[in-house]
Formats: sequence, C-alpha cells, structure tokens
Amino acid sequence: MEQTMTYEEAFGELALIAKDIESENVSIDVLAEKVKRASELITFCQTKLRSTESEVNNIIAQMRDDQS
Repeated sequence: MEQTMTYEEAFGELALIAKDIESENVSIDVLAEKVKRASELITFCQTKLRSTESEVNNIIAQMRDDQS
C-alpha cells in the first residue's frame, strides 16, 4: 500500500472496485486480484479511521486538561 495514499483516494478506489464487481465488469481472471486489492484498501481505511479517532480523542483530552 502506498504510504502517501490518502483516505479519500483509498475509499475512491475501493468504491470503483465495488462498482466494477457489482456491475459484473470484472472478468473471472482478475476477480481474485480485485478482491485482494479491496481487502488491502479496507484495512488501510480502517487503520486510518482508528488513527484519526485516537488523535481526535487525544486533542479533546488535552483541551479538557487545559481548561482544568
């Protein structure tokens, strides 16, 4: 997975893969490859979301500490 990929880019690529699979535009020969890439993108997005959630929670906690 590219380190410089953004969440939006990964989510966009994942949406395209899902659209291709749903519309049956993917040949059987590349289906496994598409599913593998989708799995990688899902993991990337989940990690990014968890990281962002943790960062936001830390910022909120710091703001609360500063107000005390």
